[in-house]
Amino acid sequence: MSFSIYKLTDSIRQFFANPVILSTLTSMVLAQLVKGIITLLPTRRKAGRKIKIGEVLEALTWRTGGMPSSHAAVVASMTAAVGFNEGLGSNLFAVSLWIALVVMRDAMGVRRATGLQGSGLNQLGRQVSDKLDIEFHSVKEIQGHVPLEVIVGAFMGILISAAYAWL
Repeated sequence: MSFSIYKLTDSIRQFFANPVILSTLTSMVLAQLVKGIITLLPTRRKAGRKIKIGEVLEALTWRTGGMPSSHAAVVASMTAAVGFNEGLGSNLFAVSLWIALVVMRDAMGVRRATGLQGSGLNQLGRQVSDKLDIEFHSVKEIQGHVPLEVIVGAFMGILISAAYAWL
C-alpha cells in the first residue's frame, strides 16, 4: 500500500515540476494579472472612486478579450515549452504549434466576430427597448482580441517559457 502512495506522491511532484505545466500556468496567471491591471487602472482614474474587490476578481478571473490575450499566452507558452524540452522536430511540438495557431486565429476571428455581433445585438435591443418600453438585458460584447493583443500575449508566453528553460 505504501508503495502505491509513494508512486502517487512522486507522480504529483513530477506533475508540478513539469516545465510545460509551470510555464503555461505562469503565462496564464501573469497575462490575466496584467489584463486586470490594464482594465482597472482607467476605471479608477476616470470615476475617482475606489475599486471594489469584486471588480478586481472579475478582471483577474472572468473577463475575456483585452490586452494581453491570455489564450495566446497559454498556447504560445505551451508550444515554446514543448519546443525547448522535446525539440522543434518532435511530433509533440508540431501538434502544439498547430493547436496554438488555431487558438490564436480563433481569438482574433471567431471570438472577435461574436463580440461584434453582441455589440450589434445590444444596440438593436436598446432601440427596441426604448420604443416598446420593455426591459432589455444586454449580452457580453468583449470576447475576442485585436491582432496586437494576441501578438503581445504570444510574445509574453514565449518569454516565460524561455525563462523556465534557460534559468
